[in-house]
Amino acid sequence: MKGRGALLLVAPTLLCTCGWPRGRTNEVFIDFLQTLPVGSAEELHERPLGKYDVSTDAKAAVTELKSCIDGLQPMHKAELVKLLVQVLGSQDDA
Repeated sequence: MKGRGALLLVAPTLLCTCGWPRGRTNEVFIDFLQTLPVGSAEELHERPLGKYDVSTDAKAAVTELKSCIDGLQPMHKAELVKLLVQVLGSQDDA
């Protein structure tokens, strides 16, 4: 439940901060989603969010969200990655 709460907090914040779905910004959000399950918190801050002025509180929320994702059981994390691949693959087809 803690992870869901963090996701519900961070996702709207990112959407409001970065916008949705306007060209390059959409790519930033997709990069964020791809980095979330497999990258480090530092990679999230540097790569997809590095071009934005992200507040300290938002950075802390992203780090907490990443911690929740990292705390998932390996089976659940693998299923999350498969879901992201499926969803992002269907966007490429559209």
